[in-house]
Amino acid sequence: MIKITFPDGNVKEFEKGTTAYQIASSISPRLANDVLCASVGDQVYDLERPILEDATLKLHKWEDREAKATFWHSSSHLMAEALEALYPGVKFGIGPSIENGFYYDVDLGDRQLVEADLRKIEDKMLELARSGERFVRTDVSKADALKKYTEKGDQYKCELIGDLQDGTITFYQNGAFTDLCRGPHLRDTSVIKAVKLLNIAGAYWRGDEHNKQLTRIYGITFPKKSMLDEYLVLLEEAKKRDHRKLGKEMELFTFSPKVGMGLPLWLPKGAALRERLEQFLRKVQKEYGYQQVITPHIGNKELYITSGHWAKYGKDSFRPITTPQEGEEYLLKPMNCPHHCEIYKSKPRSYRDLPLRFAEFGTVYRYEQSGELHGLTRVRGFTQDDAHLFCRPDQLKEEFCKVIDIVLYIFRTLKFDKFTAQVSLRDKVDRSKYIGSDENWEKAEAAIIEAAAEKGLPTVVEYGEAAFYGPKLDFMVKDAIGRSWQLGTIQVDYNLPERFELEYVGADDKRHRPVMIHRAPFGSMERFVAVLLEHTGGKLPLWLAPDQVSILPVSEKFNDFAKKVCDLLNNSDIRASIDDRNVTIGKKIRENELKRMPFLLIVGEKEQATDTVSVRKQGGEDKGVMTVGDFVAMIKEDIADELK
Repeated sequence: MIKITFPDGNVKEFEKGTTAYQIASSISPRLANDVLCASVGDQVYDLERPILEDATLKLHKWEDREAKATFWHSSSHLMAEALEALYPGVKFGIGPSIENGFYYDVDLGDRQLVEADLRKIEDKMLELARSGERFVRTDVSKADALKKYTEKGDQYKCELIGDLQDGTITFYQNGAFTDLCRGPHLRDTSVIKAVKLLNIAGAYWRGDEHNKQLTRIYGITFPKKSMLDEYLVLLEEAKKRDHRKLGKEMELFTFSPKVGMGLPLWLPKGAALRERLEQFLRKVQKEYGYQQVITPHIGNKELYITSGHWAKYGKDSFRPITTPQEGEEYLLKPMNCPHHCEIYKSKPRSYRDLPLRFAEFGTVYRYEQSGELHGLTRVRGFTQDDAHLFCRPDQLKEEFCKVIDIVLYIFRTLKFDKFTAQVSLRDKVDRSKYIGSDENWEKAEAAIIEAAAEKGLPTVVEYGEAAFYGPKLDFMVKDAIGRSWQLGTIQVDYNLPERFELEYVGADDKRHRPVMIHRAPFGSMERFVAVLLEHTGGKLPLWLAPDQVSILPVSEKFNDFAKKVCDLLNNSDIRASIDDRNVTIGKKIRENELKRMPFLLIVGEKEQATDTVSVRKQGGEDKGVMTVGDFVAMIKEDIADELK
C-alpha cells in the first residue's frame, strides 16, 4: 500500500501502482471526467501512470496551468500525427506547449506549407481526435531509441537522444504516431474538440542560425468550440493592440536594418514618453533614499568572469571587443549589477552606511537570435530601471518590503490591477545552474517568502525559475484582455557579495558581508512601454501621453486663434499642438483619434468670438464648450487623480 496526501492535508491509502485516474474515479466519476493530469510530488503525471510510492497528489482540471500545458502538448503530438499522415517522410524537431497553445518544428523536405494548407491539417487533427486515440507511454533503451530514428532517417530525434542518459528515455504513441517525449499527456485525444492552426514561421534547429531552418507551425486547441471562438475574438483584439502597430501610429519608435536588428530607435514622442516614466520612478526612488549612479556601456571581460555572467550567459552575449593591448577584452554590458558592486567597493563601508541603494537607468546588450526578436518585447539593446541595494542581514526583510511597496505603487498608478507574485526558487533536483552555498540560498528564499506573506501578496511558487545567483519575486501581471506578462522583479543575492568580496565593518569592529537586492520594477523600459501600450490600447494615462491636446481649427482663418490657445496651454505645462493642415475637420478628428490623442479642442468662428474652445475627449465624448482656463483646471484635476 502507498499513502497519498491530498492538498487539504487528508491522507488515504491505495494499492501501489494505483493511477491518478483511479484515485479521481474513487472520489467522483464527474471529477475523473474533468481531470486532465496530476501533480505527483514535484512531477506532473499522466492520469494512467502508476504511482509507486508515498506522494502528495493534486488533480488538475482545465483551469490549471499544468492541465493546459498537458492538453496543448498532447495537441502538438496530434498535429504531428496529422502531418505524418498528410506528408509522408516529414521529420520532427521539438513540439512543446507554450503559454497559449503549442508549436511543432518540422522538416518537410522540399515542400512549402502555405496558409491554405493549415485548414487541411486542422480537419485531419479533428478526424483523428474523434477516434479517441489513447496516449501510451513506453520506456525505451537508448540503443533502441537511436535504432528507431536512424531507420527513419530522422537526424533531429537522433541528436536529441544523443543528449539523453540511458534509462531516462520514454516514447509516447497516439494512433500511428510515435514520438520521443517525457510527457505528460492526456488519456486520449477525444477531449480535443476545437482546433485552430494560427501561423507558420521559420525556426533554426536548436535556435542556431548555422543549422537548417525548419518550419514552425503554431496552433491552439480547446475542449469546447465556444472557448476557441472566445479566444479568436481575443486574438483579434490583441492584433488591434499590437504595440508595433500602435508605436507606428503614435510615432513612438522605429527600427532600421542599417542600425541593426533588435536595436530600437526612439522617436521624439517616444523619447518623451520614456523620459516621463523615468522621472516618475526617479521621484519615487528619491523618496525611498535611492542614489543615482551611471556606469559605462562596456566592461572588462574579467568583471563578468568574476560575477559569473560570462560562464552563464557568455554564449548569449555579443562577442568580446578586443583592443590594441594584447589579451585585453571588453564586453558590451550584459548586466548592471557587477558595475554597481564595484561602486560599492570604491571605499570602505560601515554598518552605519547601510542600506545603500544605487539606482541607474542602465542600457545593456544581449545577443538574441534573430528569429526571437519581437518589437520592443524582445530586443538586443534595452534599458533596465535597475537598482541594487546593499544591506545588513537584519535589514533584508524591511528593504525587500519597501521594494514591494514601490512595485505596488507603480502598478496602482498605471492601472495594472490584476497580478500574481511568483516566488521563483531553485530547481529541486538540478542545482548545477546555480552558484553559492545551500545555506545562503535557504536564507534568501526564506526572506522572499516571509516578505511576500507580510505584504499579503497573492503568490505562486515556481521551482527552477530563480536567477543563477539567487531566488526572486517576479510580478506576473494580467493586462486588459487577460494576457499574462512578467513585469517587475526583486531578487535576493548572497552570492555576488561573496564573489566581489564586498564588506562592511560591523558594530563589533569585524568585517561582514552585505546582502544584495536586485530590483527592476519596470523590468526594462522597452518591454514595459510595449506592455503598457497593449494594456491601454494606446490610450495612455493623461499624465503620460506624448501629446495631451490637439487643437483643430476648422479652417485656416482660425489658425492664429489656435496658436493663441496652444501657447496658453503650453505655458500651463499642458502638451499641446495644432493640426493646421488644409483638410476637413472630420478628417482631422478621425486621424487624431487614431493617434490616441486624449483631448481634441475644436476652434472656429463661434469659439474665436467668445474666447472659448469646444472640447472632445478621446473616444468621441463631447465635453462641451469652455474657456481655456476652465479646460486647464479640468485637465490638471484629471492628472492629479491619476497620480494619487
